[in-house]
Amino acid sequence: MTGIDPEEHVILEIATVVTDGDLAVVAEGPNIVIYQPETILMTMDEWAESHHQASGLLERVKASPYDCKRAEQMTLEFLHPYCRKEHSPLCGNSVWQDRRFLAKYMPSLNAFFHYRNIDVSCIKELVKRWYPALPPFKKRKAHLASMDIQESIHELKYYRQKVFLAKEKT
Repeated sequence: MTGIDPEEHVILEIATVVTDGDLAVVAEGPNIVIYQPETILMTMDEWAESHHQASGLLERVKASPYDCKRAEQMTLEFLHPYCRKEHSPLCGNSVWQDRRFLAKYMPSLNAFFHYRNIDVSCIKELVKRWYPALPPFKKRKAHLASMDIQESIHELKYYRQKVFLAKEKT
């Protein structure tokens, strides 16, 4: 994203990973960089500009053949074989923020997901308060869609292993 306000900023990249209930990766979807014109990129906030410049994302955005609508269609095409409409929650770190952008720029994709979210950041905040002796999960903070998703999966696995009780075997 070019910033944190969907009224002023836009989506630059989308990636999708489907996991099962045990967080094993079932399928990895396309990682799509979304073209944005220079006039839009000029409105990017300072944090986003410095991080996306350093990661090389900005150059990929300028060269991308995909617009936001096509990225939404491709993501939905990927998800259909794995997930039923309105069944799967959207998962990730600060996923409510992603929801805000999906609602504005990718409404069909937003409607595809269940209204509930699995927010890893919420779990992180609870663990920090309730289990202060637990070492924090070490993040790379790449701020690229695919890498951020993988990192969120690993972080949730970490909390599951360190905090949540193991499932009983039947």
